[in-house]
Amino acid sequence: MSIICSALSFSWPDDTPVFDELSLSVPAGRTGLVAANGAGKSTLLRLIAGELTPAGGSVSVAGVLGYLPQHLPFALDRTVAEVLGVDRIVAALHAVEAGDAAEEHFATIGADWDVEERSRSELDRLGLGEVALDRPLGSLSGGQVVSLGLAAQLLKRPDVLLLDEPSNNLDGTARARLGDVLRTWTGCLLVVSHDRALLDGMDRIAALEHGEVRWYGGNFTEYQQVAHGEREVAERQVRDAEQDLKRQKREAQLARERSARKSSTAVRNLSDEGLPRIVAGKLKRQAQVSAAKSAETHGSRVDAARARLDEAGWAARQDDRIVIDLPATRVPAGRTVFHGEGLRARGVFSDVDLTIRGPERIALTGANGAGKSTLLRLITGERVAYLSQRLDLLDPDRTVAENFADSAPGLADAERMNLLARFLFRGGRVHLRAGVLSGGERLRATLACVLFAEPAPHLLLLDEPTNNLDLDSVAQLESALTAYQGAFVVVSHDERFLDGIGVDRRLDLAGGRLTER
Repeated sequence: MSIICSALSFSWPDDTPVFDELSLSVPAGRTGLVAANGAGKSTLLRLIAGELTPAGGSVSVAGVLGYLPQHLPFALDRTVAEVLGVDRIVAALHAVEAGDAAEEHFATIGADWDVEERSRSELDRLGLGEVALDRPLGSLSGGQVVSLGLAAQLLKRPDVLLLDEPSNNLDGTARARLGDVLRTWTGCLLVVSHDRALLDGMDRIAALEHGEVRWYGGNFTEYQQVAHGEREVAERQVRDAEQDLKRQKREAQLARERSARKSSTAVRNLSDEGLPRIVAGKLKRQAQVSAAKSAETHGSRVDAARARLDEAGWAARQDDRIVIDLPATRVPAGRTVFHGEGLRARGVFSDVDLTIRGPERIALTGANGAGKSTLLRLITGERVAYLSQRLDLLDPDRTVAENFADSAPGLADAERMNLLARFLFRGGRVHLRAGVLSGGERLRATLACVLFAEPAPHLLLLDEPTNNLDLDSVAQLESALTAYQGAFVVVSHDERFLDGIGVDRRLDLAGGRLTER
């Protein structure tokens, strides 16, 4: 096994537990790690990489480790060579080529005389062939920085490679290159991702649930099929357990009634037979003991049935879906909801014309840095709602319920609570401050506020909405957008997501021009 975690325990400084004696072994090959937001996927990778120290247990990694975190801590003034970790070697090589034969240069170079060629090869492999080694990070797009970070790890020639959401911010071409790299990987690869196409390139899936890992052979699609079958079995077990619990309760009640009648009859008979008080008392106590034993037996059966129901219900946990009706968002076919001529953004594009009619479902695509997010921000007007990548519409200091009340003041309190429940905020969850919500919860709260705003939006703009979402949250977003009856424009490189929300028009932004695809 390339990665071994033994009885791993970890809690955050505020004593919030994450893992309690988690054990897993990851073999060579490609493994996809999936779980809900907050389950500890990124934390587990950081523990394996040595960025965090476990409170108990141990981690061992066989060979050289490469780790690409979800959020890259790179300063914008650093150069490409510095990120690749080859800047000192390249400088020494250039000094030697210029005739400087100082011993320190040879010591710096060591056996890496081909480091520039290897660096250029990795950069070219990831679509960065035109990026100079002395170029500063501040001049690169977010997707290019992610690809550069991966190139830096590949240059280490690692035996074990950990990747945390490596396809975030990548355009379609960059995602395809990433897939090609991972398909040819021969070491141990452990990937955390919500990218279903990427996960379909894995050899196996590790599902992290309730602090334990379950293994599934095959790719993500095959995992989904198996998991669906397991869920159907578990649902049948729930129904059987519910019936068993009802039966045991009914039998326990009948046993109590029989015992009560028997005891009452026995007391009357004792009185009629005129037995001595001491004998009558003894017989009465024996009847009571017998009744108690019967009640205990049936009570144990009820408890056992309830435990089976709880266990079956746990196993049958289903990914919640958002089921809503949004008639106020309906836009008649052909009605223009936005028209812009000569849209301009200095240094990005000029004279872009765009008309959007209801209820079009538009995917806006293009390479990283083409100006897609910039174009979205230029689409303004009445009944237009914009969801940025940061999902920053909510007041972080107000609760989910308060934010929703601000957006939909005309609804009664009871109706608002009912609608929030449909967005999976139930019980005390509605009183959480927006600032402490997970990524998936923040998305659902934002969607509730936007879709039920007064007036409801007729045009919805979404910028990379699936970034940093777990797969359950992506499915919930698809459910909400399926119910939406207005027009929307979505920037996304997730083709399966675009298929899931029924995109019927595609626009590509390239070279400052917007074209139909």
